[in-house]
Amino acid sequence: MKTQLERHENSILRQENDKLRAENMSIRDAMRNPICTNCGGPAIIGDISLEEQHLRIENARLKDELDRVCALAGKFLGRPISSLASSMAPAMPSSSLELGVGSNGFGGLSTVATTLPLGPDFGGGISSTLPVAPPTSTTGVTGLERSLERSMFLELALAAMDELVKMAQNDEPLWVRSLEGGREILNLEEYMRTFTPCIGMKPNGFVTESTRETGMVIINSLALVETLMDSNRWAEMFPCMIARTSTTDVISSGMGGTRNGALQLMHAELQVLSPLVPVREVNFLRFCKQHAEGVWAVVDVSIDTIRDTSVAPTFVNCRRLPSGCVVQDMPNGYSKVTWVEHAEYDESAVHQLYRPLLSSGMGFGAQRWVATLQRQCECLAILMSSTVPTRDHTAITAGGRRSMLKLAQRMTDNFCAGVCASTVHKWNKLCAGNVDEDVRVMTRKSVDDPGEPPGIVLSAATSVWLPVSPQRLFDFLRDERLRSEWDILSNGGPMQEMAHIAKGQDHGNCVSLLRASAMNANQSSMLILQETCIDAAGSLVVYAPVDIPAMHVVMNGGDSAYVALLPSGFAIVPDGPGSRGPNSGAHTNSGGPNRVSGSLLTVAFQILVNSLPTAKLTVESVETVNNLISCTVQKIKAALHCES
Repeated sequence: MKTQLERHENSILRQENDKLRAENMSIRDAMRNPICTNCGGPAIIGDISLEEQHLRIENARLKDELDRVCALAGKFLGRPISSLASSMAPAMPSSSLELGVGSNGFGGLSTVATTLPLGPDFGGGISSTLPVAPPTSTTGVTGLERSLERSMFLELALAAMDELVKMAQNDEPLWVRSLEGGREILNLEEYMRTFTPCIGMKPNGFVTESTRETGMVIINSLALVETLMDSNRWAEMFPCMIARTSTTDVISSGMGGTRNGALQLMHAELQVLSPLVPVREVNFLRFCKQHAEGVWAVVDVSIDTIRDTSVAPTFVNCRRLPSGCVVQDMPNGYSKVTWVEHAEYDESAVHQLYRPLLSSGMGFGAQRWVATLQRQCECLAILMSSTVPTRDHTAITAGGRRSMLKLAQRMTDNFCAGVCASTVHKWNKLCAGNVDEDVRVMTRKSVDDPGEPPGIVLSAATSVWLPVSPQRLFDFLRDERLRSEWDILSNGGPMQEMAHIAKGQDHGNCVSLLRASAMNANQSSMLILQETCIDAAGSLVVYAPVDIPAMHVVMNGGDSAYVALLPSGFAIVPDGPGSRGPNSGAHTNSGGPNRVSGSLLTVAFQILVNSLPTAKLTVESVETVNNLISCTVQKIKAALHCES
């Protein structure tokens, strides 16, 4: 890389030299016959030589360029820069990352240097072995500014990678076990002693969230790295966590046809499925590096302090400190994934009910990323297997299974987009006085979308606390035999499972087709498509009424894109340590009160309130959906014998 970079720099310098020579020739020609700007007659230069005149002009231009570059560097470093030499002279030190000298399970791996050359133009197309995006200057940014910015990005990425690997490798005193749940928690005092903040100090009012989780995942390191570096595949792997994502700039796509050294700018909207938790919008660098044979690391770090992008939110509510994963191939086809999640966020925008969940890292933390990754990879392994699970409906063809799963995925994605008000859909929030305080109601117009009925779509969602374990609540809501206790679509009786497609070893991970019993001979029975998911971080039950003829087409392998549906459902998470005060009625042997553990349940409905997109929303429609949510919550509480 050093040789290639030097070649590239020499080429640029030759071009600059030719350009300066041409400028010099034109200036010499102009100076031979100088013209006075005031009178238009011949000008007298006096004692100033031709070379000195040229140097003064060039000096003025370079000074202006230097001021612009120093302003950019000062913005990044957080302090004024008076000289370009002071910021560019120090060479990037060799950052040796000791991957596991026996600690945290990475034993036997050698020290791997991660030094990459810091040239003046990292993104100028070094050679075919290091594909990069060509620098652009459409917004008035000069080539030198672009080069310096990319050098800053590379330096930040290397520092972030160094920090991530050390955080993945080190145990105590950097990481300590929590008394409740045994999760690993970052020792902030030790962290501040060990690391220098690479993106500046924590903003006022922000709180820190930091977690680490290690797990075995049925995927190899190369496949996982490719998934993480592709924004579309990344969103598909973590569907309920990522509302929307995009790659805004590719600085380097890697070396030697691999992802080693790949560096790109990304934008993402991260979510917890509750209207009481705002979506986190983050702009960050993602850097991928191979540290040894079968050992890769991918790190993210926020760049809001470096660059103001057009996609940046007006108010930054979250910053990602070096976060990501270290992946090590195992002999059995699995990978050992160590995930570190470290963020600072504005807690004031989060509802009191969800603050313990987020501060413990159970909302956006490492445990949720690893649990989702394990569940999704297990699902992919089952779907790619030639054997059909015993619980599956054997009459469905392989094409029918794919079509049903694709339809279920679209249904779940639309459900999540309706709960969290991400920018996937253009929702309009309503502030209706006749709606409960913690119920969020939004509307949007559905036009020319074959996957939805046309008209005005109303979405309502709320979250409540229940003194019931997440597993018990999930088992109750997914059981078709108990559906009549809370679902008005059940016609007051049990439902029958017509089709079943397994998505994991746990029976709770599946896609089902349910049929409600007809109340009388004149009423046709209705079908309901349902997807249920469960892992260590939470669970999900999403369903939607579907047209019977359309589902026959899908089950025979037909295109599911033309099946119109609007999803409703539930999201369940543990309530987090200390989220609910002690139960005044229960006491321990020592006389102190016991804490009541439970679940946080999000209930959400999407309903077509008018089939005309131009129609206006009525007060009655809002009241109806508000009553539907309240009634459903009350029925669930009554069925589970919860106190009001």
